[in-house]
Amino acid sequence: MIDHPISYGHQLITEEDIAAVVEALKSDYMTQGPRIVEFEKTFADYLGCSYACMVSNGTAALHLCALALGIKPGDKVITTPITFVASANGFRYLGAEIVFCDIDPKTFLLDLDKLEEILKASPKGTYKAVVPVDFAGYPIDEERLRALSREYGFAIVVDACHAPGAWFTDSKGRRCKVGACDYADLTCFSFHPVKHIATGEGGAVTTNNPELYKRVSLYRTHGVTKDPALLTRNEGGWYYEMQELGYNYRITEMQAALGMTQLKRLDWSVARRNEIARRYDAAFEGSEVVSPYRADDIYHAFHLYMIRVPEEKRKGLYDFLRARNIFSQVLYIPAHLMPYYRQFGWKEGDFPVAEDYYKHCLALPMFPSLTDEEQEWVIESVKAFFEK
Repeated sequence: MIDHPISYGHQLITEEDIAAVVEALKSDYMTQGPRIVEFEKTFADYLGCSYACMVSNGTAALHLCALALGIKPGDKVITTPITFVASANGFRYLGAEIVFCDIDPKTFLLDLDKLEEILKASPKGTYKAVVPVDFAGYPIDEERLRALSREYGFAIVVDACHAPGAWFTDSKGRRCKVGACDYADLTCFSFHPVKHIATGEGGAVTTNNPELYKRVSLYRTHGVTKDPALLTRNEGGWYYEMQELGYNYRITEMQAALGMTQLKRLDWSVARRNEIARRYDAAFEGSEVVSPYRADDIYHAFHLYMIRVPEEKRKGLYDFLRARNIFSQVLYIPAHLMPYYRQFGWKEGDFPVAEDYYKHCLALPMFPSLTDEEQEWVIESVKAFFEK
């Protein structure tokens, strides 16, 4: 029996992390300093992309992508209903019309067959962007998305807030890291405490497109630049220009210092998460608990371990686990059923797969510092509920 709370996700902060933050606090910079530049370069090198822009959070990353793409009021953007609402909100901030697409019943990702049906039903160029979500850490097939984007004329913005360290295999047999943007125009990450890289708040945008990178960077800092190559005139070393209406979406030096040490452990973190997932898989095989599917040609980042259980037993299991200090979570309530999005005409029954998933899903504790003893307590508790 475990007598302390076990949450569905939790940050891991080490002495190395603390020392890095303290060192940043003692330095000359608290913001807009060298650690942010170093973090951006190291993150881009790790992923294999050309550019990384560190920002204040994952929602800011999505909003900056929408700004960089020039999204305007009335532009249509497609995303999945099974995600945190920020995936849609980042584009809605600019007045985009959000169009939801149902999910694949195996992966819980945006269903690319259904997406193609939506695209075929309208003239080419109708949709300005598609925002797939690498839900729970499972990477979307970006190569197929790119083929669809060439045919139907939309930009790809991957919400990979759950998936740093994940990869998928393309038709050439290459392992493509999520965020490398081999097929995506832009990719977004979050550094929220329950994510793989925890900086408190924080996020990143990655791309291989220099023009998109320039726009993301400009909008991140009020639309202000001191770059001599971009100035309309130059009156001296002090001179700067506000060229666009931007935002203060900057990350701090302390967060960048923490992100750098967290990034060093990312591969270990994802490997440990996969080890935990395999133990869950084995424990629940043949039971009423359905473990998450994963194909052989992808590497799952396992931000979440989402099980499915009978609808009539989900609430009971949730309450039973809480009584044992195990704080599971239901993720996510379909975005199209939120009161805000219902006002645009979305309703129950629009996306039956997503709605059915929601009725059965539950996230069990999944984080790299979860001990074997704690996991055994979770497994024993789940089994005890169903035996009861």
